Formats: sequence, structure tokens, C-alpha cells
Amino acid sequence: MLPRLLFSPALPTLKRAALLQPLCLTLLSSMAVANPTAAQPSLTQAVTLNAQDATVYTVLADIEKQTDARFQYSRQLIRAGRHVSLKAAGQPLGEVLVALLEPLCIRYTLTAEGIVLRPAADTPVTGKVVDEKGEALPGVNVIVKGTSVGTATGADGQYTINAPTGATLVFSFVGYTAQEIPLNGRATLDVKFEAAASQTLNDVVVVGYGTQVKREVTGAIASVKGSELVNQSSQNPVSSLQGKVSGVQITNSGTPGGAPQIRVRGTGSIGGVSPLYVVDGTFLPDGADLSFLNQDDIASIEVLKDAASASIYGIKAANGVILVTTRRGQSGAPRINYNGFVGVQTVTNKVQMANASEYATLYNEKNALQGAPASANLATDLPSTDWFNQLSRKALITNHQLSLSGGSDKISYSFSGSYLKQQGIIKNNDFERITARLQTDFSATDHIKLGYNVLFSNINSTDVPGDIFYQGYVAPPVVQPFLPSGRYGDPGLIGTGLGSFSNPQGTLDYFNQQSQRQNLVSSVFASFNFLQYLTFRTSLGVNYGSSKFYNYQKADSLTTVQVYRGNTLRRSFGQNNQVQWENTLTFDRSFGTDHHLTALVGTTALRYRTDNITGSINGVPSGSNDFLYFRLGTGNTANLNPADTELPDLYKLFSVFARVNYAYKGRYLLTASIRRDGSSRYSERYGNFPSVGLGWVVSDESFLQNNSIFSFLKLRASYGILGNSQLPNSNIATQLVDFGAGYGTFFNGQFYPGATVGTLAANQLRWEKVREADAGLEMRFLDNRLTAEFDYYNRRTVDAVFPVPVLISPGYTNSGGFLSNSATFQNQGVEMALRWAPTATGDFSYNLGITGAYNQNKVISTAGNAPLYAGGLPVAGYLATVSQVGAPLGAFYGYEVAGVFQTAQDVTGSAQPGAKAGDLRYRDVNGDGVIDNRDKVVLGNPNPRFTYGVNTNFRYKGFDLQIDIQGVGGVEVLNGLREVRYGNENFTKAFYDTRWTGAGSTNSAPSANLAGTNLDVSSYYIEKADYIRLRNVQLGYNFPKAVTGALRTQTLRLYANAQNPLTLTKYSGFTPEVGGAPTSAGIDLNVYPLSATYNIGINIGF
Repeated sequence: MLPRLLFSPALPTLKRAALLQPLCLTLLSSMAVANPTAAQPSLTQAVTLNAQDATVYTVLADIEKQTDARFQYSRQLIRAGRHVSLKAAGQPLGEVLVALLEPLCIRYTLTAEGIVLRPAADTPVTGKVVDEKGEALPGVNVIVKGTSVGTATGADGQYTINAPTGATLVFSFVGYTAQEIPLNGRATLDVKFEAAASQTLNDVVVVGYGTQVKREVTGAIASVKGSELVNQSSQNPVSSLQGKVSGVQITNSGTPGGAPQIRVRGTGSIGGVSPLYVVDGTFLPDGADLSFLNQDDIASIEVLKDAASASIYGIKAANGVILVTTRRGQSGAPRINYNGFVGVQTVTNKVQMANASEYATLYNEKNALQGAPASANLATDLPSTDWFNQLSRKALITNHQLSLSGGSDKISYSFSGSYLKQQGIIKNNDFERITARLQTDFSATDHIKLGYNVLFSNINSTDVPGDIFYQGYVAPPVVQPFLPSGRYGDPGLIGTGLGSFSNPQGTLDYFNQQSQRQNLVSSVFASFNFLQYLTFRTSLGVNYGSSKFYNYQKADSLTTVQVYRGNTLRRSFGQNNQVQWENTLTFDRSFGTDHHLTALVGTTALRYRTDNITGSINGVPSGSNDFLYFRLGTGNTANLNPADTELPDLYKLFSVFARVNYAYKGRYLLTASIRRDGSSRYSERYGNFPSVGLGWVVSDESFLQNNSIFSFLKLRASYGILGNSQLPNSNIATQLVDFGAGYGTFFNGQFYPGATVGTLAANQLRWEKVREADAGLEMRFLDNRLTAEFDYYNRRTVDAVFPVPVLISPGYTNSGGFLSNSATFQNQGVEMALRWAPTATGDFSYNLGITGAYNQNKVISTAGNAPLYAGGLPVAGYLATVSQVGAPLGAFYGYEVAGVFQTAQDVTGSAQPGAKAGDLRYRDVNGDGVIDNRDKVVLGNPNPRFTYGVNTNFRYKGFDLQIDIQGVGGVEVLNGLREVRYGNENFTKAFYDTRWTGAGSTNSAPSANLAGTNLDVSSYYIEKADYIRLRNVQLGYNFPKAVTGALRTQTLRLYANAQNPLTLTKYSGFTPEVGGAPTSAGIDLNVYPLSATYNIGINIGF
């Protein structure tokens, strides 16, 4: 229930006083009519004024001091607290009153007692609003300036509003600069917005702790409007950014509600590499994402890519900063909007597996190569199971969003709620999300503003086993889901036994797990403007999250492998809370016409804590999930999991920061900032993070004023230092000492205890630092129709956390090494963004955007140049990646395949004497005649070298079409599904068609005997993962005013959407998008595949 609003006891008295004012004004007006011959003030008296941002009543008082005029008015009725600027030098009083009052829609009447002021009468005004191409613009806000009176244009751009004849109308629309146009007595007013391409130079973009005009930005900042996101059916706003921002790599997950993985300008750490999310000024915890946020609520997303723009966030900004600004209410009549869709999801790029006959053929070939008797063979006519078809489904998805917004000149509000229901493409997998948002801004006085923003989400999911795709991939197709008896098909009972396989259908049916998450992101602020140029702002942000899940395993025996005992219940509860208090003081002033200075100082105090507890108990009776409680179990079996329980993290941060922006003639630009952070996570508590950025608007120079090439040309360069606090085991380092009895000794019959150093540790573990240089070029051609932006960056992570190897012989328990700030990593690359927006031809218009980036990732140095081996596979202890000097982070590492042994004679005398015909042949790199670890080489790079996107929009009359294409190039993936084998797993159809079957059959694929050295990490399992994807296609139709008027709506739009309908790739797995931690990225073991989504929807505005 919403809290009650509490009003002051003096409110009734104030209401009566307010009512007395119009009554007195009416009485005065009546008196004036009754005595028309009395003396009236002369309108020819001279008046001199120099009012700058002064209130109306102050200006009126000044006029009274200079003349014999006396004004009679109600401050409330004429809103005399409004600010005006007016200059007059000895001008007649009548002219001054016209200049002062007409723009404010105030009329005056001369009476014997003075000059009576009252609001002007309203008259209907109609008109049409079009864009630069002459197309109707629906949904444009039209407001009578200084009032709460407003409306919006319909689908045909038409509007009607009641306004005083001397009023000023304000027209605003996303992507265009607002226009203020005086009516001057007109009853019809048509408006045309200027070209969006040229307006974007004066667009305001969100930066850290403020906003800035785009043409004056000296850093690399990408901005995406909310209107570009809502046309996609992505359930996470970050996914909708894919292909729209150069230099940002996004790897999506097909899991319902799953968070995409995002990398800004590459991977620069082996620890945390997630960007900092800031939602309406509130930091999200490390590793958080935006899955709690409905993208219809977003006004804009800014990505701070370079150090100069992000350094104001200091220790949290090393991996980039993503600023999310949610929608806020605007002055005008209340507006209600509904957006909803329903659709279906299907598996894309399904992997075709061998059927029962093909599997039996391969199984028998393998037995023959291993010397097994023919009696162990499988029949080739067994029933066949397509396990992916058995486990998957066509999944439904629906989303509904309802919002209400509006306001007046004093208060604005925006409320919204949404409901999302998404089925997973695996049966039983369901996801449900409810969100609510409340936002209000209030101008308490002309100088004080207050506001709050609250975002709440509740997420429920019915989960599936984490390895269900792997089980479906490897399950032999000769295994039936169910036997005629009704029991599950058992791999252990087929032939002589196929091995320790689970029946995937049984796994899915007996998996009972529910998860729930709740998240609250809120903030309240107050700002105070004083001394004309100073603004003080204080804000308090609260981020609270809670999570819980239960997992119940019913006791039963499904197969020889799947024997479940205990009726075991596991439950987990966790919560985190963060409080963030920030204060800023901003000075903003122009000096003359050439100089503009903005200076900011501020502080941040932040406290974050998280707790978790996990336990289990046996003996809980099966039945309804509503009765799964610990108290129903067997008490002596209760257990708290020490690995998951009570791992609290208490983290505190205190920061001071400052920034200066200076522009000379709007042509020469300077931005400098510094932040000093103090963190409780490190023994070296404090660090400084400075930056500087320079810009030069070359097109404003006299030598380019009349050029025919550039409409706009700007050069910029920046350098800055960032910090990374998302480090593994980043608490203050400790060194363990063992006081075991074995280390003591006796002297003279007396025992003296001894000790030994049990672990080695770095003296101090500091945050990593990122030093980045950036150079940018911004250009516009052909009357701003073609826009081009290029960036070059060199981004180095110094003092990077990296293991230092320890000799085994001293007996340290951490002989695998300890972490220290001992490495340097580099990401270097270029980015490009192009946009073409030609002039419309008749009813047709279109625009085209292209983004692209190239990034080179490299390890520059490590402690003693020692490599880090990682990427462990769940078979034979294989390590699949290496991070070593000169190679990318987490590069794939193994043997290079030189072909396939065709005969036993080929094996004789080779470097692999234990091999057989049909086995993979590895290259002897060092030529010593032995294949061992010294022959392993770098096989591939999981860090994409190229990312790109193409975004188009077409409009014809009421129709609109959006097509987005996105792709990745220069990246490799380790297909672990093919490599990780324990015995008789299934094979792909592609392997069946291309395998070695005898001498001369093929030199590129091994025999069916996939065992032993054939499963070593090698180039055979490394695949190119380049892809190009039709990311989104949406066709919509906006109904004309005749229809919306009859339906009593402002806007009505129907649309059909297809997301991920086509992916072109040579990768043989489900999806080429394979994420992972920095040292194990790109290993495809159990990736939940993406789905294609097809939906239809409706958008209605009232």
C-alpha cells in the first residue's frame, strides 16, 4: 500500500487565503468599471530596467518605484514567481508592459486605483507538426509555456490546444531541440522541426554527474535513445545495444532472463571485467546487470568508453561506465501509454546429431578399432530418439507495459508497471518478471527542486538442470525416453552397457528448483540554486537485493545411474544492500560571448554489504512445493554448506572528485577531472585518478567557414587513469603460518614450539590501473546528412593482478602461486560510427547507421614472464587456455593437427608411437621427435577482433520498417561439446559424414575411436566463430488521426517483430556467442542457445 501523504494543519487556512485573492481581484475589477472617469496612471512615463532572471513581482515593484503606477494582482493567478529577463532604457510604460506581460499571457486594465493584472483568456489553437522531411510527427508534446496545459500530436501530426492569444507554445520531441513559438494572436500554428542530424550537435548527453552539449564533449561517449531500444523484444536493455555502439562487445545468453556479457574496448583483467552501471545516479553492485529494468522505462543509455569520460568514477570505471537515465514526467496533461506483445520462440541453428542407425555404425567401428568382439556390437535398427526435440519446445513470450506521466510547471511525475512471462525453449523452464517504477520531480520554490525515483522488480523462475544441453548432446539416440513399461530408458541396459549416462528426460522430470529475486533501486535528491551560477545537489541512493531458491530431489531410482536417495531439500537465502550518499556543487557561467566555464566538485560515500546462507536436510516428504520446509525433514541430517554459507562482504568507499569544462568561442574545448578514492578492500587505501581532454572545432575557424566539404569538423584527444576494484580475493593479503607440533624441538628436555610459513603472499594487493589515450575525429558532410566519427585508443592495464609462481620444493600450500600486481595487458584498436540521413522524398524517408570496431588484445608482461594456464575441461584435467606474453588473454593452447594417420606404417617412426591408424597426427613443433607439452602452441583467440552493426529505418506514410544487422569477426571457439567425451557419447551428423573410415578416406577428421590422445586440446576442436546475424526486423503501422480520433486515442500502432531470425556462421555448435571468464572464455560446454523470437504487438497512447 502506498504511504499516505501528510499535509500541514495550516493547509485549510492557506486554501482560504488563496481563495480570497481571486475574490479581491474581482472586487477591484468591478470597482474599476464603476468609476471609469477617475484618474488613471499615464502609460507614457519613462521606465528604465535591466532585469536578468528576475521574478515578475520584483520587476513590477521596480516599475512602481519609477512611476506612479500601482499594480493590483494575485501572485497565484498570474504566477508572479516566474523568472523573466527584460531591458528598457527610458521607454514608455505602455511599451514596457507589453514586452513584459504579453509573453506571460497576462492582460492589464487601467483603473482609478491602478493597473489590474489578470490571466489572458484562452482561445483554441490548431496546427500540424512535421519533421525535417515534411513527415507528420506523432506524439510531440505541445505545452503552453509556464502552465500545465498541454497535449500531444496524433498520428497525422495534428494537435488542438486552448491557449491565450499572447501565449508561447513549447513543442518537444525526442531527438529534436524543443521549439518555443509565440502565438501573437494566431489561431493556427504549424511547426517544422529542424533536421535531426544537425540538431544532434546541440543535443545534451548525460555524462558523469551532469550533462553536456554533444559538440563540446572531448571524450568517447556513445548515446542511445530509449526510442531506439523499445522496438526490440529483448528482455534485457543491454542486449538491445548489440550492434548499435562501436567498441562494445555483447554476448547474449539464451537463458530466460539471462544477463548478457558486455565488454567495453576489450578484456583488461583476469578478475572482474564488468562495467559500472549507474541508474539515475545510483551505482549498481559489481557484476550486476539490468535484467530488473524494463527497457520501455529508459530515456537514454550513455556508454563512457574512454578514460577521460569515465575517470570521474575512479576506482569503479576501469571496464567502462554505462549510464542509464529513466524516463521522467513532463509538463502537460496526463498521458497514458500501453505497449504489449505476444510471440513465440524457436531454437536457431539446431545441431543435427547422429540417429540411432548412424550412432550404432560409429559405435561398432569404434569397437572394431579397439579390438572388441563383434558380439559387443549394437544393432543398426534400434528405435531412434532425437533428444533435442524431446527436451525442447516452441516457447511462448508475452510482455505488457502501462505508464502514466504528466505534470505542471511545479511538479512532474511518471509511473509505470510491466509484466513479462517467458518460457524457455527447454521444457519446464519458465521466467516471470514484474516491475514497477515511480518518479516525481517537484519545484518547491524557484531555487529548490526535490525528487525521487524508485525502481522495483520481482523475478520468479522455474529452473532446469545446468547441464541439460550437454546431456541432450551426448545422450545416445538408441536410448528411449520411456520404455513400454513406463520406466525411463536405461543406457546401462542396452547391449553390454553404453556407460554412465543419464536419461535426459528423467533428469528434467525429476529436477525441482525454483528461484526468486527482488531488487530495489531508489534515489532521492534535493538541489538548490543560489547566487545565480551555483547549484548544490545532494542525493541518497539505496540499492537492495534479495534472492532465494529451493531445490528438492525426490528419492527414486530412474536408471542404473540415476538413483536418488534421501528426499533432499536444499534452500538458500541471500541479500545485499548498498547505501550511497553524494553531494555536488556546480558552477556554470558564461563570461561575455566567448567564454563558458562549468566547474564541479563533489563527494561520494558508499557502503555495501552482502550475506548468504545455504543449507540442506534429508527426509522431507514429497508432495506440494508449498510444503517444502526444513522442519519436515530428519533433524540429524541437517547441514549448512560451509562453501556457500555466511560469506559476507562488507565494502566501504569514500571519494572526492572535481571536474572543469571550459569552452572558448565554442571552438576550443578543455575538460579536466580528478577523483580520489579510498577503499576498505585494500591495504593501500587511497588512489588518484586524473584525466584531461582537449577538443578543437575546426569547422568554426575562418579558413573553413565557406568550405563545401565539411558541415562540421572536430578533433579531440584525451588521456586518463582508471581503477579496477573487481579483483579476485582482493581483501588485504594475509600470510599463513603453521605452528604444527612437527616443527618444534627439545633443548635440555624442554619442548620449544616451532613454525613454518605455510603460504606466500604479496606484501600489498592494490587495485589495477588502466591508462588510456584516445584520439577522435568527428565529421559531418552534405548539409549534415552524413555523419562520421572515428576513434583510436590505446588502453593499458598496469599493476594487473596475476599469479606469481611459487617453487613446489619449499612445501607451500599455495604452490600454484599467489596473486600480486605483476602484469600488464593491452587493448588497442579503432572505432567507427557512420550515419546517413538524406532528405525525404515525398512520403518516403529512411536513414542508415553503421558501426564497426577493431580491437587487439595482448599480454605485455607478467611476473618473470610466467604464463597462466587455465580453461580447465572436465576430462583428464586438460587446461585449454594460456595467458602469456605476446598472446591474447585466455588464448586457446594445444597441439596443432597436421593430419590423420592413414596406416600403421605412418605411425611407425612418427613422434606418436602409440597412435593408431585413424588417429589425429600432431605437429612436432620443436622437432625433437616427441609430442609433449613443448609442442603446444597458441591455437586461437576467444577475444573478437572485429565487431560491427548496420541499423536502418524506413518510413512510408503510416508504415515504418526497422532492420538491424550485427556481427563479429576474427574470433575462435573451443567446441568442448565435441571434445569432452568419456566413452560412448553421441556424435554429430557432420562427424558421421566426414570421419576417417580407412586409408585415403580423409585427412581432416579422425576415426570413430575418439579416445586417448584424440581428445587432447588441439586445433581440430578450435572453430571459427565469426557470424553475421539479422538481429531485428520490425514492421509497424501508425493509424491516421481519423481512426485514433474515433477511438478516442492519441496514437495507435500495430507492429510485427522478428528477433534473431537468421544467423550465418561456420561454427558447428548451437550459437557462436560463447562467453566466459577472461581466462576461460569461448569454451562451449553447455551454452544455452539463442532463440528466434516472432511476436506481434500494439502500442496505444491516450
